[in-house]
Amino acid sequence: MSWLMSLLLNGLALFIADYFVDGFQIHGIIAVVLAVIILGFVNAVIRPIIVFLTFPITLVTLGLFYFVINGITFYLASWLVPGFQVSNFGGAFWGAIVTGLLNWILNGLFNRKD
Repeated sequence: MSWLMSLLLNGLALFIADYFVDGFQIHGIIAVVLAVIILGFVNAVIRPIIVFLTFPITLVTLGLFYFVINGITFYLASWLVPGFQVSNFGGAFWGAIVTGLLNWILNGLFNRKD
């Protein structure tokens, strides 16, 4: 049941970020659900490869390049999901940051292990 709660909270974070961040749009509930699933897949499979390949850049920038990697994965997910459109890299960058922060806050509030 926790995966369903996590899916709902991730979708809510993505939906809220769509309202606040210019540069990306989500059209419909189905697009939100697909975006959350694809983002989970991209973060689990493709992100570790990108992190490994860009480790020297991340090391030189003292970890700040990791934010760029988040934007890249967000942008990549938008290519794979119809109805999830990212217009530029700034939208992907800020969308990934806002979605990540909202997801962290929402999971902290609602997904507690008591």
